[in-house]
Amino acid sequence: MSLKFSSIEVGVELPTLSIPITRSLIVTTAIASRDYQDVHHHHELAQDRGSKDIFMNILTTNGLVGRYITDWSGPKGHIKEVNIRLGAPNYPDDTMVMYGQVASVEAIAQDPTRKMVVVAIRGTNSLGDHVTGTVRLTVPGEDN
Repeated sequence: MSLKFSSIEVGVELPTLSIPITRSLIVTTAIASRDYQDVHHHHELAQDRGSKDIFMNILTTNGLVGRYITDWSGPKGHIKEVNIRLGAPNYPDDTMVMYGQVASVEAIAQDPTRKMVVVAIRGTNSLGDHVTGTVRLTVPGEDN
């Protein structure tokens, strides 16, 4: 079922998204984003630096936030700004659950065919909030 743009209003909750956090996800996405810090791929060196294990990098988290929003909005939604803050690390063998709620909806004076939506997001794991923040995106003003 596709998103009805006309039904977007403050308070609307996005469907949750559960993302298994695997070693492969952590390592491959760190390397794909050219983050070669050993804490993202080498268990013993991560422990030497005070972490219990390797952990996800912020670029991967940012990408997963973008995926969460575009899974909801579809290809007609255009992300304009992502403002996130990291909290508890995403370690292997855990699950991050993404939550979102529409925080504001505004008309765009320069483009009456679209509207600006701000979504408050939160991604949690077994340790607490991994990521919190907001995403601003534009969507069609009508269901077209």
